[in-house]
Amino acid sequence: MVTDPLHESLPIEKLRNLGPKSAHWLEQVGIRTLADLKQTGAIAAYLLVKQQQPRCSLNLLYALHGALMNVHWNQLSEKTRQLLRAAAYNE
Repeated sequence: MVTDPLHESLPIEKLRNLGPKSAHWLEQVGIRTLADLKQTGAIAAYLLVKQQQPRCSLNLLYALHGALMNVHWNQLSEKTRQLLRAAAYNE
């Protein structure tokens, strides 16, 4: 296992917050590594998955942002969550 949690080639399923189901969804839209997620961004990645998996929840958006920040998604502030929702849905 890679000791650096933010190693660019780290497979998506090894990132914090992302389980087998979300990793599978991300792989279906071409996001397979941390580098892929960084390049795409949490919001765009969420929207890509949402197109194929309309029932996925906002928790995926929070999980993706948390994965990029290397924090658990439930540690994100309400303000951060509001900003993510606004950016994703142009509120």
